[in-house]
Amino acid sequence: MEMDKLVSLCKRRGFLFQSSEIYGGLNGFWDYGPMGVELKRNIKEAWWQDMVTGHDDLGTLPNAPSPYQMVGLDCTIILHPQVWKCSGHYDQFHDYMVDCKQTKKRYRHDQIEGRWVEAKDKKVFVTSASTGEEAEAEVEQKALKFFNLKKKYADQLNYDGGLICLTEIDDFSQVLGPDAKELGTLTEPREFNLMFKTFIGALGGEESAAFLRPETAQAIFVNFKNVCDSSRVRVPFGIAQIGKSFRNEITPRNFTFRSREFEQMEIEFFCHPDESQKWYQFWRERRFEWYIKMGLASDRLQLREHDPEELSHYSCGTADIEYAFPFLAEGDYGELEGIAHRGDFDLRSHTEGKLVREGDGFAVEKDEHGQPKYRGSGKDLTYRDMVTNEKFIPHVIEPSAGADRATLAFLCEAYTEEEVPDEKKGKSEVRTVLQLHPRIAPLKAAVFPLVNKDGMPEKAQEIYRTLKPHFNVFYDDKGAVGRRYRRQDEVGTPYCLTVDGQTLKDNTITIRDRDTLKQTRISVEEAVDAIREKINNA
Repeated sequence: MEMDKLVSLCKRRGFLFQSSEIYGGLNGFWDYGPMGVELKRNIKEAWWQDMVTGHDDLGTLPNAPSPYQMVGLDCTIILHPQVWKCSGHYDQFHDYMVDCKQTKKRYRHDQIEGRWVEAKDKKVFVTSASTGEEAEAEVEQKALKFFNLKKKYADQLNYDGGLICLTEIDDFSQVLGPDAKELGTLTEPREFNLMFKTFIGALGGEESAAFLRPETAQAIFVNFKNVCDSSRVRVPFGIAQIGKSFRNEITPRNFTFRSREFEQMEIEFFCHPDESQKWYQFWRERRFEWYIKMGLASDRLQLREHDPEELSHYSCGTADIEYAFPFLAEGDYGELEGIAHRGDFDLRSHTEGKLVREGDGFAVEKDEHGQPKYRGSGKDLTYRDMVTNEKFIPHVIEPSAGADRATLAFLCEAYTEEEVPDEKKGKSEVRTVLQLHPRIAPLKAAVFPLVNKDGMPEKAQEIYRTLKPHFNVFYDDKGAVGRRYRRQDEVGTPYCLTVDGQTLKDNTITIRDRDTLKQTRISVEEAVDAIREKINNA
């Protein structure tokens, strides 16, 4: 699939718009249109239903070590600044960036790729801010321009190896920046904190500085004791939250894949330390299977365990659920969700202060005077089992998913172009369709009168009003019925109901399946139950 076709459809059919577009847009921020807001809301609701409200607290799921409970939270975007100091974000939540002294542009160090190119007895490292085949094409174009060669002399360019990341280059003096015309214009990499800073209250001084949260997890940890005391939950149990997070990305890109404002669907699952590895394996499998169940092709998904050098300093193990997004190079995958075994790091940090790894464990980080660098809350966040009376600090398994990335993945997977015969024209035409799972489709059904006469519009409106309290349904009587079908195909509506002459005789309607194009007749009285059954059995 060509990504520009999906981007065009998202704009044309009201899924996604550039934020503040009439003022030129704001990079890294996106607005969800009428169709997009329904799609994203349905994905979040499916996640919440499957993981939280629909979960059987008394039952044991396949491969689960034991029954477990699930509850939810909705916490504030701005937390006490000490939260981010004790969690490590204040000191360590950063990426490395490089600046171009010639163009004044800024890039993330690990997102620039390039190749060594030699021509006219000179060897330079030519870079691109793109990836994959697009990066290779840009490198060739830039190299030709740099060496003052016409395209027909591209065979005079000698490449030393394939694309590599700028992080592998030590000397920038022979590097041609992504938008530069001269060598050596990139600065040395330096840290860039990703948290958005703000101020609380009217004074606006440093004493009132705060941050927009870069993740939803920490608010769950600081409410751990509140949940235990108010909900009578017993380990093992999970706390789920859906909410906005903010990261001041250096170079947001790839449509909504990397944005500065995004929404997360996170679970912090608290379990006994002796059982934590079993729960880690359980949540890896459970979350992977959910994406397949919701319509992502298994051959475009992978579950990748992090290498030791990739792990965060607190992690006892992390696996990413990754999807082969079409904007990535062939064979590359992008992260959809991370499942992290965080051990007892977070609850201990918010009790004792900022922790750093020391040997096989953690110790409170000290300042130059030997005092805790950042003090914790001092609150005892240990857990006491109400049945066994055992006290311990639970281990945490964290499945952390991006609602926006999930939405993008489902759109990429659903976008389909297929040829269908047109008997009237005697030739085939291309049908564009979003084959979204019915549970997450923005509209569940559309109702049409075949023609706008003979009482058909009135009957169609009656059926629309019958369905509307149960599903998000659309009524359309504009244009030829074939054109109306195509419009619904493009927004992913799984079922279309058409009122025709026979409806007025026997009170039946045709129901058309979006994917098979098969049409069957059902009675009007059966419409609600028929659509509900189709959605539930999809």
